[in-house]
Amino acid sequence: MLLKIVPLAVAFVVVVLAEEEFDFDLSQFGEGLYERKQSEKQLVGPSDVEDEVNPEELGGFVEGDIYQPLVLKNSYKFKSKRWKNAVVPYEISEEFNIFDVLKIQEAFNTFKQKSCVRFVPRDSQRDYISIEGSWNGCWSTVGRAGGKQILNLQSSSCLKRAGTILHELMHVLGFFHEHTRYDRDRYVNVNMQNVKPDSVTNFKKDRQDRATTYGIGYDLGSVMHYSTMAFSRNGSPTIVPKVLGDGMLNDCMNI
Repeated sequence: MLLKIVPLAVAFVVVVLAEEEFDFDLSQFGEGLYERKQSEKQLVGPSDVEDEVNPEELGGFVEGDIYQPLVLKNSYKFKSKRWKNAVVPYEISEEFNIFDVLKIQEAFNTFKQKSCVRFVPRDSQRDYISIEGSWNGCWSTVGRAGGKQILNLQSSSCLKRAGTILHELMHVLGFFHEHTRYDRDRYVNVNMQNVKPDSVTNFKKDRQDRATTYGIGYDLGSVMHYSTMAFSRNGSPTIVPKVLGDGMLNDCMNI
């Protein structure tokens, strides 16, 4: 297993069972994985740490913040890999100020403290993440796509919460959203009547024969879990824990 994160909070990983060359099967997302939706052209509005919805849930990509580059639609369509030796080379755009850079580096340190993953400054590595803020929204590619891959953190909103940075870095490592686990109905109720019509697919569960939880229990507080009001159409909750008081959805520091 790539990550050795403390077992109290591990997100959901989708794996390829039939092919050894690739580690992650993204086919459940369909062609929408490669589409730039109209809403992606809009900036994510200013956010506050007390907001009920997380910035990463406001984008126009699949499940809000998952995007694969169009180039991957060819021979490696719907496939992604792990990072060799759990080392992720990175570059940080010069557009970020020193305070934003420190927030990103603090996220790197969180992984260093809680896992075997190491984010290291890029030297000459072919595969690496480029952390940028010039695009709209908070989004990332899932897993190691190959070559340069962008992790976008719109500076006006995506750097307000430490959890947003951690969330996107978890996608980089190959993790998906906790609420898409095949066993989620044991732990939460998804109120589809409250979900925006164009966001219904964001709550689709993965199949058990295509995924593994590595024996880790469902984590309501995972930084990869949707918030209670995610993609709500009417201001009413879309996700409610079955046992009230059994943890807070989406703890901003819980990886």
